[in-house]
Amino acid sequence: MNTTGPQIILGTMDFGTRVDPDRAFAILDSFVAGGGVWLDTANCYSFWNDPRGLGGASERVIGAWLKARPGARDSVRIATKVRHNPLVPHSPETAEGLSARAIHAGVEESLGRLGVDHIDVLWAHAEHRAVPLEETVGAFGELVAKGTALRVGAANHAAWRVERARSLARERSLEPWTYLQLRHSLVQPRPLTPIAEIGHRMLTDEDLDLARSEGLTVWSYSSLMWGSYVRPDKPLPSTYDHPGTTRVLAVLDDVAEEFSATRNQVVLASLMRQGIDPIVGASRVEQVGEALAARRVRLGDEHLARFAEAR
Repeated sequence: MNTTGPQIILGTMDFGTRVDPDRAFAILDSFVAGGGVWLDTANCYSFWNDPRGLGGASERVIGAWLKARPGARDSVRIATKVRHNPLVPHSPETAEGLSARAIHAGVEESLGRLGVDHIDVLWAHAEHRAVPLEETVGAFGELVAKGTALRVGAANHAAWRVERARSLARERSLEPWTYLQLRHSLVQPRPLTPIAEIGHRMLTDEDLDLARSEGLTVWSYSSLMWGSYVRPDKPLPSTYDHPGTTRVLAVLDDVAEEFSATRNQVVLASLMRQGIDPIVGASRVEQVGEALAARRVRLGDEHLARFAEAR
């Protein structure tokens, strides 16, 4: 997995839509000032909140920030995704997909919005089984060979599909997927109960086993459950309403008190202790400081064991 040590990733999904550019600039400035490095976006962010019904707003804000901050590109790493941007406004069913043509076109547009000449990590945002995996792998490999993408990864993919793609890449001497992005947090849904969010794929023990065996880097999204750990007005989804959640939250409060930390900081620290890089979406500057401070909360194996036993 990540050999440089787990990091806090700044999620920028709402930039340019729910988070206006001025506030986004302040969040980005605070993140970099605090030692943050990675920015996570996607070419489809956030078409569902954009009056135009198309993605690109988040990438445009990051691009404008980079242009306004000479030298900032040297301080940050940018990860973006292709797969879900609609070809017709307000029509998610027209998503670009993962054909070679769509991947190359999507990346070219992302580079233009970001104002950069390469992407540090390019993600396949979700599976697209209507396209042969060989074609998708080939297109990603071509982009790495050209230097347009430095690394490639798979978000919301089944572990067997990731390993199949990696095998195909090796057979053709192409760059394989070395990054995984899946949904994960400290609390877990009720077993065998589908989550409400279409397209989200939960991190499993099999994914972690693959990552640890093959040296893959794992990023988690929805790490803080949209504020549900700390905001009474944002309760956890009903699929998390089970005795294990109650027990985990009780342990969370005990550990937070032990470290004089917030619930959110302990959640992030627990993920990093497992070698996972958590993505944190911020809409206010103070959220950035709180998240980055989680790096100072050093949990031990005994704390992870307490959470595991509580589940």
